Amino acid sequence: MTDLHDDTSYTRPAALVARQMGVDPAVGLTLVQVAQRRAHHGPNQLRARARRRIGVILVHQLEGVIVWLLAIAAVLSFVFRDIAEGVAILVVLAINTAIGFFTEWRAARSMEALLRIGRVSTRVRRSGGECSVDAQDLVPGDIVVLEAGDIVTADLRLVQAANLQCDESVLTGESVPVRKHTDPVAPGAVPGDRRCMAFKGTAVTQGTGEGIVIATGMATELGRITHLVQSADAADSPLERRLDRLGQGLVWLTLALAALTILAGVLRGHALAGMVQTGVALAVAAVPEGLPVVATLSLARGMLRMAARNAVITNLSAVETLGATTVILTDKTGTLTENRMTVVRYLLAGAQVEVLGQGGAVRFRSGTAALSADTDMRLAAALRVGALCNGAALGQADDAPASGDPMEVALLHVARAAGHGRTSQLQARAEIAEHAFDPGLKMMASVHRDGAGAFFAVKGAPEAVIAACTHVLGPEGPETLDPAGRADWVRRSHDAARDGLRLLALAMKQEARPDAPPYAGLTLVGLACLRDPLRADVRAAVAAARGAGVRVVMMTGDHAQTAAAIARQAGLADGAITVIEGHELHDLDPEGMPEARRQQLLAADVFARVTPETKLGLARLFQRSGHIVAMTGDGVNDAPALKQADIGIAMGLRGTDVAREAAQMVLKDDALGTIIAAMQQGRMIFDNIRKFVVYLMSCNVSEVLIVGLAVGAGLPMPLLPLQILFLNLVTDVFPAFALGLGQGEDGSMHRPPRAPSEPIVGRHGWVRIGVLGGAITVATLAAFGGALNWLHLPVGPAITVAFVTLALAQLWNVFNMRAAGSAMLRNDITCNPWIWAAIGFCLLLTGMALWLPLLSGVLKLPDPGWHGLALAAGASLFPLLVGQLFAVLDARRAPKKQIGRAGHA
Repeated sequence: MTDLHDDTSYTRPAALVARQMGVDPAVGLTLVQVAQRRAHHGPNQLRARARRRIGVILVHQLEGVIVWLLAIAAVLSFVFRDIAEGVAILVVLAINTAIGFFTEWRAARSMEALLRIGRVSTRVRRSGGECSVDAQDLVPGDIVVLEAGDIVTADLRLVQAANLQCDESVLTGESVPVRKHTDPVAPGAVPGDRRCMAFKGTAVTQGTGEGIVIATGMATELGRITHLVQSADAADSPLERRLDRLGQGLVWLTLALAALTILAGVLRGHALAGMVQTGVALAVAAVPEGLPVVATLSLARGMLRMAARNAVITNLSAVETLGATTVILTDKTGTLTENRMTVVRYLLAGAQVEVLGQGGAVRFRSGTAALSADTDMRLAAALRVGALCNGAALGQADDAPASGDPMEVALLHVARAAGHGRTSQLQARAEIAEHAFDPGLKMMASVHRDGAGAFFAVKGAPEAVIAACTHVLGPEGPETLDPAGRADWVRRSHDAARDGLRLLALAMKQEARPDAPPYAGLTLVGLACLRDPLRADVRAAVAAARGAGVRVVMMTGDHAQTAAAIARQAGLADGAITVIEGHELHDLDPEGMPEARRQQLLAADVFARVTPETKLGLARLFQRSGHIVAMTGDGVNDAPALKQADIGIAMGLRGTDVAREAAQMVLKDDALGTIIAAMQQGRMIFDNIRKFVVYLMSCNVSEVLIVGLAVGAGLPMPLLPLQILFLNLVTDVFPAFALGLGQGEDGSMHRPPRAPSEPIVGRHGWVRIGVLGGAITVATLAAFGGALNWLHLPVGPAITVAFVTLALAQLWNVFNMRAAGSAMLRNDITCNPWIWAAIGFCLLLTGMALWLPLLSGVLKLPDPGWHGLALAAGASLFPLLVGQLFAVLDARRAPKKQIGRAGHA
């Protein structure tokens, strides 16, 4: 018996495979053999990856560098008995952890969806009789009996195939069912070309057949894809990587400042314990405690916004990733196209008739002239033959589900929409015989009673039907089809095929007897041209993506000509479409790949006849070449690449469970235009994140400088650690969150995506942080010094003056976040109602800190008197003036193309 992992049975005759598997197809396995093989091979089920436990999800929320900094600061606060400060930091950590935990609760469950495919029963032949068994009880060597409507539950080597067709679109992406046979195929054929095989998870659409189980469970093609999904890298999002880099920088900054401050204090004769406590204050000042919370809340609100636009996000950080996307890798069938065959054209004698409209009404046009089947005998005959020579069935309503071959369903739809449906045709010409599709002849026929004679309706492959015809139906009736005319029809057929159309030739004849040879002396009616049509919104969505500097690249298991035609319709490129086929793609590792070859692959518009492994490899190639990759798809074959991509996007209506569960974003309306709207939302979120990071960092830099300069100059501490923490959680967080709720600026989708290596805060952003932080520092220290030396206040009230100055200056600093070039009084900041609400709320909290005895006692803020508060209010305006001046100078200096970039960081 052959080994379970032998995947070459498609290259050998069916009889030889049966002998090697130790089974007689007419009898099947005995119950003893089944038990032995099940003990050896195990159940026919896919291996599930363990679910992420609650503890694992919880720990994931605590992995950020900034989170660890806050945790260390909390521990040190408790060590130095600053209980209130330590508790406050822990509250911040708890809030951030809770938000992240609950938004990640709905993680991708790809393996569960894959397992659901296998939970069906199947009909087998065992010990000479047929019975129904649970799919997971199949073993290699079982004989499976197939008929239309069945789900294939294991990989089968077919031993019988009678007009058998299987829908393999979920595995290969090919939109047309594959006609099966029992003959071996050449070694190395991709799964879509293995016509003598039926694969687990595919559906039988027509005919009957029998097959030997040659692979079960993880050894099947579906199992191989399962393994790919499990092994695909779920890398950190670009935002997570940027925040980690920022956090690492803050770690070194915090350690350096704390060390310098402790060293300077000890050299000045201060006690080591006191200076360590001062170092903790600096650490608290350097770390933006509100950053994790504000970033998480901004992303969570982005999720809600996207959900309102029919884009469901299952991974929080994926909200921002779309805005950074540089290339969209998209499947064809069901994503760019409707996964529904449609008649788009009839090639008739002397006419090319376009079919316009779909559903309940269609129109026909030849050139500029409208045609009607009521007046044109050629068109009427084409509709009649397509409706009569047909094994499919339509539902009663136009939108009711149909059964049968999708190309035959399309012929029925167009005939019914034109008023020449199968029901009315059969009433006029009752069917009396049928000749099933003959794979050798590549034709099928139906015979109908027509008066005293018989009407034969024939359809099939163009080359076969044209060769069998002696006449052609012209405008006035049948005409002789000579060799030149036959050659012209073959040329028309090839031209249509080059446009990516699927073709069926239609023919007919009248005979006196119904038992006449069906395929002799035929009259050619014409060619029906079918296509899986482009979705209505695709061309506009592709144009919008390209306008935003994002390339759209097709990856499909379908044939090159069909894929190229769809790519041209979708507008994937301005000139010629570059197509690379799967057999040309071998080693996709960019490390050992010549640069010219890598650039050739990265420049391709279409990858055709690709396997799930190739899709996965291409996603990795683009990622390792510096791209942020979005992958769209709807089939099982798309799942590995969906998971590998920086953001996987699945179709919600037509997509498979596997694709939806592997993705980070699901489109509820299946519209590519929703991706563009979500991409705009992602860019807006990043711009807002950049704004509030600059805002938070400028506030925190000022706190570090205030404490550090005071200690270095031998002055009293102008701020206490708990006061700094209060400011960071009040005057920092609420304005920052308001910045995160901004509506964004116009033009975000008319600029290229930011470079993947671009940090959240660039060189210009750090300059801005330094200028604004320095201005706040000057204002606060000046007010502190004025309170001590001009107003002659004690240290306690003077600290209150410094506290109020810093609180107000940080509030006014939010107005310095307006975009360069925007108006001073009317801009994206002043028009944001959340900003005004945040300022009002923070002023209320600051007043409570001053005048509520319990809170002022905990924060150690004695009343400085009205003159102290007036000094603080006046000094707090200085950073606002500096920031507005900086914005004016920045607008004059910045190139016009940069005006409007949020935050200019």
